[in-house]
Amino acid sequence: MPKHRQRGRFITLEGGEGAGKTTNMAYIATRLRATGLTVVETREPGGAPLAEAIRGLLLDASNNSMHPDTELLLMFAARSQHLHERVYPAIARGDWVLCDRFTDATYAYQGGGRQLDMQRIAQLEAWVQQEFQPCRTLLFDLPVELGLKRAGERGALDRFEREELAFFERVREVYLQRAKAFPDRFRVLDASEALAAVRARLDRLIDELLDV
Repeated sequence: MPKHRQRGRFITLEGGEGAGKTTNMAYIATRLRATGLTVVETREPGGAPLAEAIRGLLLDASNNSMHPDTELLLMFAARSQHLHERVYPAIARGDWVLCDRFTDATYAYQGGGRQLDMQRIAQLEAWVQQEFQPCRTLLFDLPVELGLKRAGERGALDRFEREELAFFERVREVYLQRAKAFPDRFRVLDASEALAAVRARLDRLIDELLDV
């Protein structure tokens, strides 16, 4: 039996607004299922009923008075529920879990965007996740202005999407810093390229995962 069928994996997709994570996650899931794997698609914040309720609070544009500390704690509250209710059981079954954003997003959005203390985020990460980390993180990177243009074409903007350009520039900077700091885990894709080029790169990365 191939090694990749013997244990579950946790793979995260990261990136700023308009990076194409959701569309490409569906593509990855289809490719993996074609090999006979059981694949769970999920997202953060959210992914479980209680976590989805917290997501609603976080994204609601009317909650414009939310303190950054409250935002950070809600992110990890949703993450804890998501992990225990959905992610850990799936991995224990041997499923492969694809997650649209995870803790790297917290470092990028709350640490970079909101400029909260990175050490405080790390403390919460250690408390909630212990040593649990993704097997692989795919970072879909593109210029901020292009990403915001794409996001604006999707419809009404949520509470995060309404932030100023400088906020998203900080988000992107932290994402790239983390990719450089954890090269064994991260793979960076140029999300500004044509979809066919992005998919070709994804195909190579999927083959890499299946060979491990």
